[in-house]
Amino acid sequence: MSSPLLSDAFRARPLNLNHKIVDLSSVEILPDSHAWTFEANKYNSSCRGNMSNLESIPIIDLNDENAKELIGLACKNWGVFHAINHNVPKNLIDEVELAGERLFSLPMHQKLLVERTPNSMSGYGVVRISSFFSKLMWSEGFTIVGSPLEHAAKLWPHDYHKFCDTIEEYQKEMKNLASRLMGLMLGSLGVTKDDVKWVGAKDEPKERGPALQLNSYPPCPDPNRAMGMAAHTDSTILNILHQSNTSGLQVFRGDNTGWTTVQPHPGALVILLGDLMHILSNGSYLNPLHRAFVNLTQHRLSMVYLHGPPSSVKISPLPQLVDHHNPPLYRPATWSEYLGIKAQYFDKALTTIRLRNEFMDTDDDDSVKID
Repeated sequence: MSSPLLSDAFRARPLNLNHKIVDLSSVEILPDSHAWTFEANKYNSSCRGNMSNLESIPIIDLNDENAKELIGLACKNWGVFHAINHNVPKNLIDEVELAGERLFSLPMHQKLLVERTPNSMSGYGVVRISSFFSKLMWSEGFTIVGSPLEHAAKLWPHDYHKFCDTIEEYQKEMKNLASRLMGLMLGSLGVTKDDVKWVGAKDEPKERGPALQLNSYPPCPDPNRAMGMAAHTDSTILNILHQSNTSGLQVFRGDNTGWTTVQPHPGALVILLGDLMHILSNGSYLNPLHRAFVNLTQHRLSMVYLHGPPSSVKISPLPQLVDHHNPPLYRPATWSEYLGIKAQYFDKALTTIRLRNEFMDTDDDDSVKID
């Protein structure tokens, strides 16, 4: 069952899925449909980026007495960090990874039984983060919004309970962790959950079903001309990502650092801030541009939990962060509305809702930050 919020958003911004899904595991020569010309986009100028960059993503122990302050620094300087001591059982993470491997190893004709439709977020298909990209990415995805029962029953008619139980338990753990992270992030901004009522709500609104994205990046015959995931920022508040032991995720920093590879760290989950957290923090927390490259010989799997607000909430800079000297940078917008704006304007989405006022430099066009 899909979340009405996300389903409505996708009906309003359907992706063009008029293409034949290629079985990437059987391809020996990179098809033209997947061959990227990186010169067309300066942020995708090299699919490998700065592989020698020695700067590492912050690793934060959530049990550290200074976790709140450390998270604040990571959010301001990176917009991404590794979280350890997150209380998500390792055996559960391993089980979800095995469930993903089991799913993606199915024959193509079985996976197509749950192929997503143009106006739906749920189901199997190639990863298309935006219709702005004419080329396909070297990856396949399976999106679960709410319960996985409907799709799992089609994939494994007589053996779907284990998959459902594993995914639902993982979604529950991710929801708890997202709430914990929100408390720490708001605290680092000098705000409490009591100040933002919808964050501290104990009951999950029906319209905000948990969303989990499983991504598979098979070995690629020509990884230097393919893209696992094109450069983008997330439209969520935050994402919680587990990646298998194969490197692939990179984040971009605009301070001449360039692309930095987020190396897998044992026992850690990667926390990526989205556009909505950038808005909530009134621009002080980064929403990092990130992408994924692919490998000649190794398969990579990632699991991403997408955390956003209830459909009725208009996201805007937190009142506690706004005053005469720090005016609001963005107008209010619901998550669904913002998804529609992102679909239309993609990397210019934040610019379209940015406010101009007398306290701001009128020459500021967001060119310094990567939104």
